[in-house]
Amino acid sequence: MDRRHFLSNAGAGVGALASLRIGNSSSGAPAARQDALNSRWIDLPEGEARTIYQRMKAFLDSIQSIDGHEHLRPFDDLPCIVETEWGRGANLYGQWASSYLVDRMVKLRPWVAKAPFREWWMLAKGDFDSARATSFYRCMWLAFLDLYNVDFDHISDDQAADLDRRIFVNYQDTAWLYDVVQKRAGIEVMITDPHWKRLSFRSDYPFEFITFNVTNLIFGFHSSEYLKSNPNHSIDDPAFDSPYLYASQRNLPLKSLDDYLDLLEEMFGEAVKGDCVCLKSTAAYLRTIYFEEVSKDRAARAFGRKRSEMAAEDAKAFEDFIMWRLAELSAKYELPFQIHTGDAQIQHSNPMLLVNLIDANPETRFELFHGGYPWVRETGAIGMKYGSHVWINGVWLPALSNSMAKQAFSEWLEVMPSNRITWGGDEHTAEGIYGETEMNRHCWADVLAGKISRGELDEDDARRIGKQILRDNALNLYPLLKPKMAQRQAQAHVVPGGKTSG
Repeated sequence: MDRRHFLSNAGAGVGALASLRIGNSSSGAPAARQDALNSRWIDLPEGEARTIYQRMKAFLDSIQSIDGHEHLRPFDDLPCIVETEWGRGANLYGQWASSYLVDRMVKLRPWVAKAPFREWWMLAKGDFDSARATSFYRCMWLAFLDLYNVDFDHISDDQAADLDRRIFVNYQDTAWLYDVVQKRAGIEVMITDPHWKRLSFRSDYPFEFITFNVTNLIFGFHSSEYLKSNPNHSIDDPAFDSPYLYASQRNLPLKSLDDYLDLLEEMFGEAVKGDCVCLKSTAAYLRTIYFEEVSKDRAARAFGRKRSEMAAEDAKAFEDFIMWRLAELSAKYELPFQIHTGDAQIQHSNPMLLVNLIDANPETRFELFHGGYPWVRETGAIGMKYGSHVWINGVWLPALSNSMAKQAFSEWLEVMPSNRITWGGDEHTAEGIYGETEMNRHCWADVLAGKISRGELDEDDARRIGKQILRDNALNLYPLLKPKMAQRQAQAHVVPGGKTSG
């Protein structure tokens, strides 16, 4: 059943949930933690530095930001949705289960469909105990604190049940999601990586543009790479990524490497016509991000052959060749190239492995994601060396390590121009996006306030830098973003009959 109509059609017992107020509630504010609610964070500076921080934070909060990276699925497919005792909807379990804390660090008690919340909670509430110091946990802690007025560090059983019900009610329609993303998080536009539908080229929200995720296109030497049973390269259903299916649906030939290169051009043309403003590669999860320059003849040897029928170096040569071709097409079609660096396959994801590709493609705008964590210093060196065509996106870094993020942000400002630094959230729910946004703004306010306090920056310069990072740099990095934003805004004002709304 459509969740938008659930409350009006539900029985009297469940219908009573409709009386719950969306947003903040004083029920979740233990007196012992009132200081946390007042400070909104756990490591504010002291004295005059705190006053400067508060001014910087207030200024950054006022900026309508351009968020360079999220994973926000269509509303009815959000990963926080489960079968609750009241029906299908989001709940507290779903919020945590779709967070990086559970994905990376915590084995959360599984949810039993339609079970009473309290049965799950009594078994699961201790699962967070060893993770409270992690930045992934603090990210969601911030979201619950600000959006629901609940201090999860000291949440009672009754408060947990109340929070669970409020989350369910909030996700009965899109109003909560829009309010949190656009108003409370202050995001005017976000760029989403729809890795679940990489070749669709269409966004799902009016405040959203998307990446053309090219991760799996480097494996196009044979159609068997895109079978559901193939574990070699995709963390999602590879059928959604199949260039062979894409070509078949458009009656395009795909019998040679030349055909494949023509197909890439076709895809890029469609991406530009659609809602795409950049490329994205997460190859770092699948293989080394060192891509050698390979001749076309060498790459052609692999085309039409299954991976099992050739040496590993032949498959890699094809992948490397296509990655270089994608870098060329990035420049040709003015789609900057977001590349996941760091983390992932940690033995193969140091951003220094990309230097040969970056050096040989000066017309391509590269945006290095996650600050290359843990190699944030190496990433800064790349930004210094290749400042004309490399941007560093600190996306996800505050949630990986809040203290590392502040160290990295401070150092990057010392070694590269401030107009080459961007930000993003990398989350899946409204609450996650809010938490990531708030952590980013906190880190930048702290870093900029520190430089003001030490006499390294005038406050006016710090404000300008903050606005660059949260908004202006993205508008300048992505050539297609501003015209697409203007086009969408104009279309939003058109009403039937060809007239425009005021």
